[in-house]
Amino acid sequence: MEILTGNELMSGATVYLDRAGNWVEDLQQARIFSRDEAGARDVAIAATKSTGRINSVETETVRLEAGTIVPDRIRERIRAEGPTTPRFERQHLDEDGHVSI
Repeated sequence: MEILTGNELMSGATVYLDRAGNWVEDLQQARIFSRDEAGARDVAIAATKSTGRINSVETETVRLEAGTIVPDRIRERIRAEGPTTPRFERQHLDEDGHVSI
């Protein structure tokens, strides 16, 4: 089983092709292509590339676990779930335009 993923050009967001042919940010809405749907998958890739709106279109293998889409590669799990390290508040510039170090 495979899904299509890429990055939205304007925002850089990780996106997934859904069943209606739209690119969405929620992995769980992704269309799953079976092996016998390779033709449909390839048509979707070609159509997406012709728009120039989605960068780095790739296929990712996935499995279903209790109805949940789980990517096989850790890279794609991180892209879907977010960083594996704690998130910290972004340090903002002071009024003088400098960041304290």
